[in-house]
Order: sequence, then C-alpha cells, then structure tokens
Amino acid sequence: MAVSFSAGAKTEICKVFPQKTCCALAQCFGILLFCNSFSSDGIRIITESRELSQMLPKLLRKAFGISFDILPESDAAGKLIFQITDPEKIHRIMTAFGFSPEDTLALHVNLPVVEEDCCKAAFLRGAFLAGGSVTDPEKGYHLEITTTHASVSRETYALMEECIGFYPKTATRSGSHVLYIKQSDQISDFLTFLGAPVAAMGIMEARLEKELNNKVNRRCNCDEANTSKVVEAAQEQLAAIRVLREHGTLEQLPQKLLQAASAREENPSASLTELAAMMEPPITKPAMNHRLKKLVAMAKEV
Repeated sequence: MAVSFSAGAKTEICKVFPQKTCCALAQCFGILLFCNSFSSDGIRIITESRELSQMLPKLLRKAFGISFDILPESDAAGKLIFQITDPEKIHRIMTAFGFSPEDTLALHVNLPVVEEDCCKAAFLRGAFLAGGSVTDPEKGYHLEITTTHASVSRETYALMEECIGFYPKTATRSGSHVLYIKQSDQISDFLTFLGAPVAAMGIMEARLEKELNNKVNRRCNCDEANTSKVVEAAQEQLAAIRVLREHGTLEQLPQKLLQAASAREENPSASLTELAAMMEPPITKPAMNHRLKKLVAMAKEV
C-alpha cells in the first residue's frame, strides 16, 4: 500500500526525537492537546502512523517515566489506540502541564512548558503528529492542525506566528477548531521547521513543476492563437488575389504588389517574415504586411 504524502511527512518528523526532557514534555503536550482525548477521565491517542506508534511509548517514558496502560497489538492493522486509565498517571501528567485534574474546565497551552525555542518546536511537532495533515502537493496545497479545544487553537495560532513568522488561517469544523495554511511556500517553511525537509522539498518541486507546465501551456496556447491568425490572414490574402485575378486587375498592379501576390500564392503557409525575405530586394516584415493589406483593400473595392 502506497504511503500518503501526509504519512511520509509524519515519518520524517518522528525521526526528530527530543534529546532533552523539557522538549519531550513539550512534544507530549502538543500530542495530548491535539489527540483524541485528554482529560481527568483518561487519555486516548489514536493514530495510523506506525512511526508515531513506535515513538509514543519512548516519548512517554522520557517525559514522565511511565508507560501506557493499553497498547495496540504489535501486528494490529489500521488505527492504533494508546490509552492511559490509571488515575495516578493521569494526575501526574496533568499536574506537569499546570492542570488540576479536579477543577480544570478548559485545556490551554501552558506557556512555561513552551518557554524555550526548542520546546516550542517540539510542541508544534507533537501538535502536527497528533492532529495534523498535509495534502499531496500534486492535488493541492493545504496543511492543517485540528483540536477540539478553543483556547488551545488560539494559543497555538500565536505560537505558530512567533516560530515561523506568519499566521495560519482559522476555521471551525464539526465542533473542532482548525488552523490551516494554503500557501505552498508557507507549508514548505512549516514542514522544514518541524523537521521534514524532504516533504518540504516535495512541496516546492510540485509547485515549480506546475509553474513550468502552466508556462508551457500558455506558450502553446499563444502559439496556436498566433498560428490561427496567420492562417486566417493568409486565406484572406489568397481570396483577395483570386478576386483581383477574376476581375483582370491583378496583372495591372505595380510590380511590388504583383511580386507580393505571386509570393503569397506560391507560399500559402509562409509567415510575413519568410515572404519578406523572398522579395527582390528583400524587404521588412512591416513592409510586406503593408503590401498584402493593400491587395486585400483593393479586392474589396473592385
């Protein structure tokens, strides 16, 4: 089964494992705030990423020295579910992030957890791994991160601007809060920041290929349009020459016009530049165009 572009990007990001405990905490924080369920009743993370499923137990141990209570089977297919149900573990995790399991009404990004630049990056990696996706650039440009927590979305919005220099756009969808980017260069910059330079390069290569194809198509369309105009003009000129001949006017024309008429009849598909070079002596393209227009005008008068 082919790996999606989004899955490939997440695979890259999973290779950037936090070396410091503070960064492991920040990355866990991003994952938990954007995962399926994070509350005093339990933690539930669902993913289809094999790389993330391999990283999650290591990340939890590094950050808290604990393990998941429920793990997916090693040979499980499809969605992989990780759960923590032990109240003591949940209390330890929530307290580490500044929440009280007893009276926390709304989750938010606790700023001391993401105070350092390295922790900010780790947090956003976790957010994307748990709640993010990016469209295959062959189909379009769209990256988004989704959470069910309004405060988390607002605060991550500000954090992204601080880290990458631009604000994502916002939307709500089925009760969830979405941060999204639709500009290819911004998506590429964000993926590079997260630690997925290969995916970022894929975005830019797709963009360059599309731009090149568009230029080629515009050139072809322009050439086709010009060719059509040349053919139409040549047909009009040939028709005019026939009219002049039928009325006995052609042979009475000045030598320059007669020479132009003869060249056009003998070379019906030639361009003005080519016809101009056939004149004796050769003339310019505008001069050739003037002679042929003169023939057309005279034909209309007879």
